[in-house]
Amino acid sequence: MSSNTFTISQLSKEFAITTRSIRFYEDQGLLTPERDGQKRIYTSHDRTWLKLILRGKRLGLTLAEISQILDLYDSSAANNDQQLLALIEKIKTRQAALKQQMEDIKALQDELDAAYQRCNNALSSNSAPEDQS
Repeated sequence: MSSNTFTISQLSKEFAITTRSIRFYEDQGLLTPERDGQKRIYTSHDRTWLKLILRGKRLGLTLAEISQILDLYDSSAANNDQQLLALIEKIKTRQAALKQQMEDIKALQDELDAAYQRCNNALSSNSAPEDQS
């Protein structure tokens, strides 16, 4: 492969993901490698897209959301404000969801702590020696 093209194995190793994952992203229309018979040939563009897909996954975005953001990219544009604004909205939505999850987890942890304390108190009062009077 030339320095501007990659095999599926090279990308798999570089990004520490399975070749099956890369093929899945192809099936979802996120990657479109060239073909030489059965052999997939990935360009620098495909490599960059894969990097962005994985970054989006780490941010907790769905493949549909990632696809929407990638679809906004216009290589002929001087800037991609529309893509960046869409990503900012996705990030804000994800942050709000995570904040709510954190609050829910904190409330659940408080409930578990209280239940634990009640159980310990009940055990302590049950095992206290009875008054022999």
